[in-house]
This record gives sequence, C-alpha cells and structure tokens, in this order.
Amino acid sequence: MSGGVDSSVAALRLLEAGHEVVGVFMRNGVSAGSGKSATKSCCSASDARDAMAVAERLGVPFYPVDYAAEFGAIVAHFAEEYRRGRTPNPCVLCNSQLKFGHLFELAASFDCSMVATGHYARVVDGRLLRAVDADKDQTYYLFGVARDALQRTAFPLGDLTKPEVRALAERAGLRTASKPESMDICFVTSGDYRDVVRARGGMGRPGRFVDQEGNDLGAHDGVAGFTVGQRRGLPALGAPRYVRAILPETGDVILAPAEGLESSEAVVRGAHWLVDLPPDADAGREAQIKVRARADAVPGRIFADPSSGTARIVFDAPVRAVSPGQAAVFYDGDVVLGGGWLD
Repeated sequence: MSGGVDSSVAALRLLEAGHEVVGVFMRNGVSAGSGKSATKSCCSASDARDAMAVAERLGVPFYPVDYAAEFGAIVAHFAEEYRRGRTPNPCVLCNSQLKFGHLFELAASFDCSMVATGHYARVVDGRLLRAVDADKDQTYYLFGVARDALQRTAFPLGDLTKPEVRALAERAGLRTASKPESMDICFVTSGDYRDVVRARGGMGRPGRFVDQEGNDLGAHDGVAGFTVGQRRGLPALGAPRYVRAILPETGDVILAPAEGLESSEAVVRGAHWLVDLPPDADAGREAQIKVRARADAVPGRIFADPSSGTARIVFDAPVRAVSPGQAAVFYDGDVVLGGGWLD
C-alpha cells in the first residue's frame, strides 16, 4: 500500500472478494522534496499516513517496512548507468527485486499466500497479460517478475479503468480517491534526474559533441546528462540534431539528424522469459516489441540464445531512438513473453 488510490482500491477489492488482507508500506528512505514535486512523490511520510488511514478505514492490519538499504542500491545503479552512457529504468528493478522479491519473503512471515499490488496488469493461468485499460497498462515494468511468482501474484485492478478505480475509492470513502498520480521515478523528487546522478558520484566523463563524421561540435560537462534521442540541451547547429550514441570511454556524445536515430536491430542482455521458448531458437519468434514504456509495441522477430541470456531483435521496420539501458519487452497480443535490457 503506497498511499495512492490504486493500491487502496486493490486492497478494497480483495476484501470485497472475501480475502484476508495485510497492508504493507515500503519505506524507501527518500525525502519527498518540496513544492509541486512533493505532491507527485510516493513512499513519503505523508504517503505512509494516507496508506495507514486507508488501512484503518478498511479494517486491515498495516505495517510500514524499511527497505531503504535495498532501495538505495537501486538508486546507486540508476546513477551509475547514466555515467555509463545508458538510460536506466529503475521501476523494473524495483518491481522484480523488491515488490515481487522481498515482499514474498515478508508475505511468508505473515503466512500470506499471495502478494497483490495496484499495478494495472492481469495474471491469467499463470501468464502475465496486459491490463484492460491500455492507457494505464504497466506490464512493461513487470517483465522481470519471476515466472513462478506469477502463480502467487494478484493484480486486482487489471480489469478496471482509472476512472472506475477513483469511483470505487470515492464510494468507499477512501481519502486517496482524488489524490494526484505519483511521478514515474519516485526518488527524482526535483523533477530532474541529473540532481540524483550529481549527488551520487557526479555526471561522468566530460567530453565533446561530435557528428557522425567525427567533427567537433562543442564541449559538454558529462555523459550522464544525455540520453539517446534527446534534443534539448544540445548545441545550436542550424538544423535539429539528436543524441545518436554516447561513448563513456571517450566522453563523445554523437549527434545526428532525425533519420540517423533509426535502428533495424537491437541486442538485449539479461533476457527473462515468462513463457517457454520455441524449440528451434534459430527460427526466432514473431512478437510485438516495446523499447520504452511510452512507446507503442512494434512488430519484429526475436532470436533468443538461452545459453548466454541474450536475444537479438530484428524489427519489421526501423525503430527510432533505441536506448541502451532501457528495457525491451516482448508481447504476443496481450500476453507478455518476457524481456531484457537493451545493450
């Protein structure tokens, strides 16, 4: 229970279905900041109070649990990935390592049989499926959940839309009914990820902007300030240029026009599968592939190498701004096949 409307209604629906519910709040040790950013954070002291108030309203036991050390490791990884010229996605790690990792251990200590969250997703016959509300679907962030853990996972909001969730909360008199959405990355409370990176080791190697022919286009203060596809904050060159690649070893940030951002193939490492792989890996598997959370899934073919934990993706049509460090998640219609980290 994060103190938001989604987890509040998840608990409500479980109770209405006749389940016995224990509420847990995960303390991450991150300050909520101030001003507008504080209203978009999660896991702050005010969120804990909201979660506790909802638990009291619903009549369920409630326990705040300290995960500051575990969460700190995720934040450190986030900063280091940017210094390596990559664009991390900490929400995927938080889900796989904490919410669907440590929480199962905690559930066992409470003698609970399942872990439930307010994610918009579905589990049907042990398979992870997209939510009914396509605009709110969060399966991109869940591909790293252990396959056997899905048997003990519940997503009570998977068949609802956001307005329906808020209506249920309002009808039940929950104080979170009209609470604003939390920000995407809960520990970036200033709204600028670079503040987190600076505070945890600096911005990485300074260097030069260069074009695809190697021509010098000016200096920058550190590779961690950029991500593939970025346009803002680049030198004025008379025509739009975007970040094509980041080379942390030299400090070069390569710029290109829009057409220079397209990729026909990609490689993922740390591939994690939620379904059985086809017996003939060389033949590949058709799938729809998301290369970032807010991108549409595009058709392509996946060639998996289970022995190395890698997979090669061949897109049916070139894809723009494929960013190392982001997740690539594979779908067959609504079914999540698995995913990995773009390399």
